[in-house]
Amino acid sequence: MLLLLNGPPGVGKSTVAARYVDDHPLALNLDIDVLRAQLGRWQDDLTSAGLAARDLAVAMARTHLLAGHDVVVPQFLGRPEFIDRLAALAVDVGVRFVEAILLDSKENTRRRFQERDDTSKAVDPLELSTMYDRLLALAETRPQARIVPTTDIDGTYARLLAVL
Repeated sequence: MLLLLNGPPGVGKSTVAARYVDDHPLALNLDIDVLRAQLGRWQDDLTSAGLAARDLAVAMARTHLLAGHDVVVPQFLGRPEFIDRLAALAVDVGVRFVEAILLDSKENTRRRFQERDDTSKAVDPLELSTMYDRLLALAETRPQARIVPTTDIDGTYARLLAVL
């Protein structure tokens, strides 16, 4: 299975992805932001670095899926292009594609994001609000996406497993 965990920053995508791979032997947590950070001087050209990281992610996912293992991609995606690319990959290699959107209220998302203990806090609150709104608009166009309400990690993970 290829599982996309979409959602706004701070909603718990990385935590849920880590929990999933902990429970599923040899499942791959394919965090594109981590891949991007592995590219030399990625900050100099964010667009090219992001595209390169996505290309690497697709190649890695293909290899791992063909080996018979699950792949989880925790990534905010506010546009459909890369989601469609992942869906096409799943069809191409003959695995199930699940598009899950982890979602909390805008207010809770903002609070959770501000409580994060990392360098991603450089995102402007207005930009975070825009990202949230873009995700909601995208979700309306994706009837196959499964909305997973987020609360505590155990509850969120249980709801994710229920939709899988």
